[in-house]
Amino acid sequence: MSLVPYRKNTWLSDPFRELENLQREMNRLFDFSFANNPFGETTLLGSQWSPSIDIHESKDNLLVKADLPGLTKDEIEISVQDNNLIIKGEKKKENEVQEENYYKTERFYGSFYRTIQLPSEVDENKVNAQYKDGVLSLTLPKKENAKPKQIRVNIK
Repeated sequence: MSLVPYRKNTWLSDPFRELENLQREMNRLFDFSFANNPFGETTLLGSQWSPSIDIHESKDNLLVKADLPGLTKDEIEISVQDNNLIIKGEKKKENEVQEENYYKTERFYGSFYRTIQLPSEVDENKVNAQYKDGVLSLTLPKKENAKPKQIRVNIK
C-alpha cells in the first residue's frame, strides 16, 4: 500500500494559482523554443539571434546603435529601403574547441536580419556608419521635409 500525500484544494482558496502555473509553463516552453534551441541553427523565428538596437531621434538626425559583438565590418550589411532600416549579417561559429560535449553554450551564431521602420524620412545618400568594439553606430540625416519647422504667428 502506498501513501498519497494530502493536499488541500488550493484552487478554491486561490483561483489564479493554476493560471500562474500555466503561464510559467508557457514561458518555459517559449524560452526553450525560441532562444535556447540546441537542435539546430534556426528556430521558428527564422534565426537564432537578433542584435539589440537603440534608436534616438534628434532635430536633424536619427541615431541608431546596434550591438554586434564578434563580427567584422565586412560581415554586416546595412541598407535603407522604403523608410526601413535593414541590418543583416552572419556571425560564424568558432571551431576552437575540439570536444563535442559542451557543458553549456549561450552565445548565438548564425545569420540575423533586423528591419526597423524609421519614424522619419532619411536621406539615404548621407548615412554615416561606424563600427567599433562590437557596436554599430549609424547617423541617418533626416530629409528637409521631415525636419520640424518653426512657424511664426504674427498677432495684431
